[in-house]
Amino acid sequence: MKVVDPICGMKIDSEEAIGHLEHKGETYYFCSDSCLERFQENPEQYVRSDVTAKKEVKMEKKKLGSKTKEGVTSLTGFSDQANYLKLEIPIVGMSCASCAVTIEKSLKDVEGVQTASVNYANQRAHVTYNLNEISSPDLLKAIESAGYQTGGAVLRIGIKGISCASCVDKIEKALKKIPGVLKATVNPGTEEARIEYLPEMVQLNAIKKTIEDLGYQTVHIGDEIPEDREKSQHEAEYKSLWHKFLFAAILSVPILIGSFPEWIPSWAAVPQQTRWIILFALTLPVLILSGSQFYVGAWRAFRHHSADMNTLIGVGTGAAFLYSFAATFLPGLFPENLRNVFYDTTAIIIALILIGKVLEAKAKGRTSDAIKRLIGLQAKTARVVRDGKELDIPVEEVLVGDTVVVRPGEKIPVDGIVEEGSSTVDESMVTGEPTPAKKSRGDEVIGATINKIGSFKFKAAKVGKDTMLSQIVKMVQEAQSTKAPIQRLADVISGYFVPIVIVAAILTFIVWYDFGPAPQLTFALITFVTVLIIACPCALGLATPTSIMVGTGKGAENGILIKGGEALETAHKLTAIVLDKTGTITLGKPDVTDVISLNGMAKNELLALSAALEKSSEHPLGEAIVESAEEKGLTLAKASDFSAIPGLGVKGTIDGQSVLLGNLKLMQTSQIDLKDVLDQSQAFAEQGKTPIFVAINQKLSGILAVADPVKEDSKEAIRKLKDIGLEVIMITGDNSKTAEAIAKQVNIDRVFAEVLPNEKAKYVKQLQQEGHIVGMVGDGLNDAPALAQADVGIAIGTGTDVAMEASEITLIKGKLTSVATAIQLSKATMRNIKQNLFGSFFYNSLGIPVAAGVLYPFFGILLSPIIASAAMAASSVTVVSNALRLRRFKAAA
Repeated sequence: MKVVDPICGMKIDSEEAIGHLEHKGETYYFCSDSCLERFQENPEQYVRSDVTAKKEVKMEKKKLGSKTKEGVTSLTGFSDQANYLKLEIPIVGMSCASCAVTIEKSLKDVEGVQTASVNYANQRAHVTYNLNEISSPDLLKAIESAGYQTGGAVLRIGIKGISCASCVDKIEKALKKIPGVLKATVNPGTEEARIEYLPEMVQLNAIKKTIEDLGYQTVHIGDEIPEDREKSQHEAEYKSLWHKFLFAAILSVPILIGSFPEWIPSWAAVPQQTRWIILFALTLPVLILSGSQFYVGAWRAFRHHSADMNTLIGVGTGAAFLYSFAATFLPGLFPENLRNVFYDTTAIIIALILIGKVLEAKAKGRTSDAIKRLIGLQAKTARVVRDGKELDIPVEEVLVGDTVVVRPGEKIPVDGIVEEGSSTVDESMVTGEPTPAKKSRGDEVIGATINKIGSFKFKAAKVGKDTMLSQIVKMVQEAQSTKAPIQRLADVISGYFVPIVIVAAILTFIVWYDFGPAPQLTFALITFVTVLIIACPCALGLATPTSIMVGTGKGAENGILIKGGEALETAHKLTAIVLDKTGTITLGKPDVTDVISLNGMAKNELLALSAALEKSSEHPLGEAIVESAEEKGLTLAKASDFSAIPGLGVKGTIDGQSVLLGNLKLMQTSQIDLKDVLDQSQAFAEQGKTPIFVAINQKLSGILAVADPVKEDSKEAIRKLKDIGLEVIMITGDNSKTAEAIAKQVNIDRVFAEVLPNEKAKYVKQLQQEGHIVGMVGDGLNDAPALAQADVGIAIGTGTDVAMEASEITLIKGKLTSVATAIQLSKATMRNIKQNLFGSFFYNSLGIPVAAGVLYPFFGILLSPIIASAAMAASSVTVVSNALRLRRFKAAA
């Protein structure tokens, strides 16, 4: 009979158990003496845990996730109910755009993978997979089987309580089930787990808790803060390329000199066969030690029935070397006039391509500088109050609800709400706003910002991946991983590029061999190698993603979050921009400026009645009325039967009276007589104030005027938008007089007024039908449909989460001038992409025919393979360097 050891969970045969015990009528079997002894010491602990462990674990997961979405833990973001999960995996070892295709193919071949997309520029794979069919380590295996390594972080945790081999298997299996854990190995000898994981998906606490839920104790072992393996691997890769280049370059010098005996008479006196053997001996180490990566890469591609840049270099240099090898050691295979060697070509090509790779790696590293700077802003430690004591702990261990202490000059570790003390905080690194913000009790603070003077305590509200900084980093990383529509053409061409080049090289060889001048074989071989070497799919592959990486990173530096390449590409085509009035052009913080009461009612009585009804409303105008009443110390009655009428106003019952409060349209619909106040309301509207009518028991009782001040930068922002060539339109639910007054203040010519919230999207659609490519700027919940309808939705970062979710671009600063900056950045990025694509197409369109020797019949010009390799290396470096020019982008004044 198969039974389970209650201590370690190992399945054993009852007859082979080392011992058994009876407890409360149940018989328990054990795999080892240690398990038996531990059970004897405290049987209740293990009986209880054996019966309820699974239930408790599940309940605990739900408890942790209670602050977020239902069934989603706050630690991992993983939903128990979700079938599919999206992972972003850093890849190490990609050398060209074709590598992305190879990895994608390998991932898609895994049963359970729904989608797989690999971006060569930022070296990351985005995979959506079925949690019920596979786990993260299966994806790791697929990537490794394609010949590549994954990045991420490495963590070592000490574990107490490992008593037998089955403990190891149990812990490893549990760890591997955590979405985002790529590899987990437990060493029972050192009682230590080594975990490779994606830090943006998994938090330290989730890993610890998984181990502790199994009944083991985790132990701090010094270097628990994860090291950034991805960074160290990229540095190691750069150093390796540099050392390989140096070796190839040093040996290439004597190989080049030795290939021209006429330069040194004493060398020319050495027999030809001896010279060639010496050259062979010098070239072979270059191939093995410096060039092996190309041949290994070509072999990997061949195994997956594909071809990439490694194939071209491997075949080209390999053909030259094998021909030389045959001429050196098997000269009888060739006629006298065809005996020649190309050792110099082989060695110098490898050296030049390696220096190109070194420069490309250096430049590519700088394209993600912006995101690295953002990540580097995060604080490493936090001082929290636990059990009445202040403790310094790693920032990863701060929990929601912790009280965090911030002293002068310190970084704020996570997002939260100030509970005690006051200070000023420099938030420029996150919001771009240069003026320090004052913070006191009740104010929000943002993680990674710097406390200037003063000290305060705050309650942690968002930690780990939920902090604003993490969300910004995630959004920028996702944007950098997306492909712009313009890239599709480059992708299609890249997919066919290498096979086409190989066919072109073979045709070139045949033509030169059949129709070329003597010695035909030598000419055919040279042109064959040159065509293979000069072609560069990397330049095409890098043209778009490098520009998008720099462009989106530059946007983040300016407080502009762009969700993807498509938004970046569309933004530069905009012809019209629609601006929501409240919160976008105006501050969104209106004040009550005038109160006019009728029928003998006191002004404060009218204001109190209005505030009592608006207390249940979330509209900014309603909040202004409530605030005004509270400032005056008025007592507010309780309203019943409250209901909001979207775009019109509110109604309800107060002290048995039916109260109606809203705009002109609501009063007209309700057939309220307004003749006594129409002139006054028009006067308010012409001053840019919003008139709000109040009717009690179907009789007009007064009018309130509410004004929302225009933002300081609105007029300047609208001028910039017009300078770019956009038609600027204002949309508002306010009455036309007020809307026109505000529009006049900021120089907007076209206004859509008295628009109900559900009609905003219709007006955007109307503009699209007029032929405009429309951008919509808004901040409120009611703007979300219009933001989604627009070709590019732009949300003000100080607005609602729904608006930001529905938009393609978010302005963190909340400044309207950033709209023009975002469009200018889009134009600059697209210009840069087009330059890169043109350069790549032009280089290959011109380079391949010249390499094939089309100029030879007319001008006697035949390109050397060495020159071809230098041009190939230069093409990728040129593309990346051009993309880096975007880092100097500055918005026009």
